[in-house]
Amino acid sequence: MAAQKTTKKKTKTSATKPARNTPSRNSKAKVAKDDRDIEKAYSTKQFVSKLRRLADALETGKRFQIQVAGERIAVPSEAFFNIEHEREDGEEEVEFQIKWKAA
Repeated sequence: MAAQKTTKKKTKTSATKPARNTPSRNSKAKVAKDDRDIEKAYSTKQFVSKLRRLADALETGKRFQIQVAGERIAVPSEAFFNIEHEREDGEEEVEFQIKWKAA
């Protein structure tokens, strides 16, 4: 079964939003990242592989790294985990959520 990709991108804009600063190559300043909301579908085999890597990272207290839609994300070991269930319009959804404060 081939992986299917569904992409939703939300971009929030505001007239009062501060301008993004682009640090020089030698600067250690952090650049604010744009908001985004991406969903990507995976085959069962790919999804199971990602879950195994996540479980291994959790058990060893290490950060979890994953790439989603071209962006590499490092989830810190102290992240908060929850499971969400939704039911609406004859459909059900279970979401495994991982949340943390951006550094």
